[in-house]
Amino acid sequence: MSLTRRYFKSDRTFISSAAIALVIATAGLTGCQTGEVMNNGYIFDQQSLNLVPVGSSREQVLLSLGTPSTTATFDGEVFYYISQKRTRSMAFMKPKLVDQNILAIYFDKDGVVKQQANYTLKDGKVFDMISRTTPTGGRDLTFLQQILQGGGNGVNGAKNFLNNLNPGQ
Repeated sequence: MSLTRRYFKSDRTFISSAAIALVIATAGLTGCQTGEVMNNGYIFDQQSLNLVPVGSSREQVLLSLGTPSTTATFDGEVFYYISQKRTRSMAFMKPKLVDQNILAIYFDKDGVVKQQANYTLKDGKVFDMISRTTPTGGRDLTFLQQILQGGGNGVNGAKNFLNNLNPGQ
């Protein structure tokens, strides 16, 4: 009796179909390995930044740096030039924020540059470019804080309302 293994037709088709499936899976996964780097926004260099020293006019800033990414008009005017660098290792994954630069040009009331600032990701929180909110001068209070604070909103507000209904009391 011989000790050699005999291959049947069903064994050969299973091995060949497994090999084909392995090749297809490997080809599919190598297509996902992109290592993609995405740069968004305004990328400035030191040479263009040197063209707008402190004391420059608003028009000179627009000519040298171009239109800002966004502007702020609270407490004086500010131009923001924003750039972000994101990477993702695979095409289906969410991009990860790697680097962020925000160049802020502050103007005084006469439209002259009074300060330049370059904020990076290390300076604090991620800058939300699409927040759809407007900053206000006050502070945000929760419902419970508003009730406990009183003032015109809590129990005193109800008393004032009742007194206005019955002014003789």
